[in-house]
Amino acid sequence: MSIFNAIKRLFGMSDTPQNQTQKIVDTDIPEPKQASKSKLATETSIEKTEKEISTKINDDNKQSTETTEDSEYIDENIDSSTNTTIKSQKDKLEDSSLTTKDTKHYTTHHAIIGAGPCGVVAAETLRKENPTAEITLIGNENEPPYSRMAIPYLLINKIGEEGTHLRQSDHYQKQNINYLQQTVASVDANKNELVMADGSTLVYKKLLIAAGSHPIAPPIEGIDLPNVHSCWTLKDARQIASIAKEGSNVVLMGAGFIGCIILEALVKRGVKLSIIEMGSRMVPRMMDEKAGGLLEKWCIEKGVNVLTSTKITAIKESDGNMRVELDNGDKLVADLVISATGVKPNTAFLENSGIEVNDGITVNNKLQTNIENIYAAGDVAQGKDFSTGKYEVQAIQPTAVDHGRIAALNMSGKHVEHSGSLNMNVLDTLGLISHSFGLWMGVEGGDSVEIYNPDAYKYLNLRFGTDENADVLVGASTLGMTQHIGVLRGLIESKIHLKEWKEHLLVDPTRIMEAYLASTQELDNAV
Repeated sequence: MSIFNAIKRLFGMSDTPQNQTQKIVDTDIPEPKQASKSKLATETSIEKTEKEISTKINDDNKQSTETTEDSEYIDENIDSSTNTTIKSQKDKLEDSSLTTKDTKHYTTHHAIIGAGPCGVVAAETLRKENPTAEITLIGNENEPPYSRMAIPYLLINKIGEEGTHLRQSDHYQKQNINYLQQTVASVDANKNELVMADGSTLVYKKLLIAAGSHPIAPPIEGIDLPNVHSCWTLKDARQIASIAKEGSNVVLMGAGFIGCIILEALVKRGVKLSIIEMGSRMVPRMMDEKAGGLLEKWCIEKGVNVLTSTKITAIKESDGNMRVELDNGDKLVADLVISATGVKPNTAFLENSGIEVNDGITVNNKLQTNIENIYAAGDVAQGKDFSTGKYEVQAIQPTAVDHGRIAALNMSGKHVEHSGSLNMNVLDTLGLISHSFGLWMGVEGGDSVEIYNPDAYKYLNLRFGTDENADVLVGASTLGMTQHIGVLRGLIESKIHLKEWKEHLLVDPTRIMEAYLASTQELDNAV
């Protein structure tokens, strides 16, 4: 499976092509050299085992936490004597008056603020559980619901704009999901009412806040210049594509996860790219010094100018372009500056709502806020971390999709506890694949083992727990090594005690599949 298809499945994107005239051309991971028939048979068996592991983990995670109320979900009608029901999707498409100067008042059973993967999956789950309930999905962009993770593929013309869309254009109408393009200005939890930026209102019975996050603009002189952009929305992508032509000078501010996703698209567009990262390494929240250093070396060899431990102090207009000033005294000429310095949850509109907000919206293990009929999910919520048990913001799309499904089930009357989302990242940087899972940075007192081959751009690090979990794999990170990635994730999520196999892995960490098979077989025999 290609990295693009893996990311589509991971992030809740539809497998159905959105534009039949835009064929997606995938760049697959290189195949291994020709092996003997016996070896190929073994590898086929291993691949089958890895798929079974992933399937079993996903099924177990769903089944172990879900229990249904005995009482049937009651589809009560909201009193609409003074309000008008939201127009059907068809009517809205014909009228196209999604925003209007005339104040409108709507009602709905389930309101979802946010039309990203989290919100879409939540709406679909609600529809599956409640066939007759009124469901309203609210997006604040003048676009169909789309995946931000697909934007780099749009920038290199692997897909058209339709290819970024999460579902086919008629999907929401077929599902009888109202899609409302509005900006929610405030929430009145006492009245169960949303107030839109244009003054219209929406009364709900239950609310899911899946409003996502927004890019952070660093306090730098010139950050508001016309040719300084984030790469977060389709509008951003269009602006970047209009400037980032072959041979143009582009400065990318930030080499975190978002920056590295954009990086490849910019290189493939033929720009002269400089990356400025204030940290000591690339992707500091995913890689340690060795892995981050290898990634930096890899990018430099591919013609990218990478400057770590460096800050931009100012961006100034100069002779028709821009001059980017650095804290080391250097200056870079730029036609385009892209800011990718992190994101922050969209919670400003919740001021005075009574909804409790810290780093994000605080929730319990059902993704329920401090207000009984209001839930929060995705980037905006402080959900439970699988590895630590703490409630933290995890701004990654796999977590958002997981949150959306669980929150919707609870909104439907089920009792589903969120056991925690595994912190995981998958990154393809100019053909060099990297992964991180769980506590990849390790825990104090825990053992670890690594493979480090800088000449071959290979890195693997396994992290183990402490005390009674000293033989449990709690985290892992890889770079340039793509075998048995599903097994690494499976061992971490299943919390299997490896016993004597931990010692084998400390000697040779590549024996991870053997360790999994031996440990699970022992568990099966015990049962």
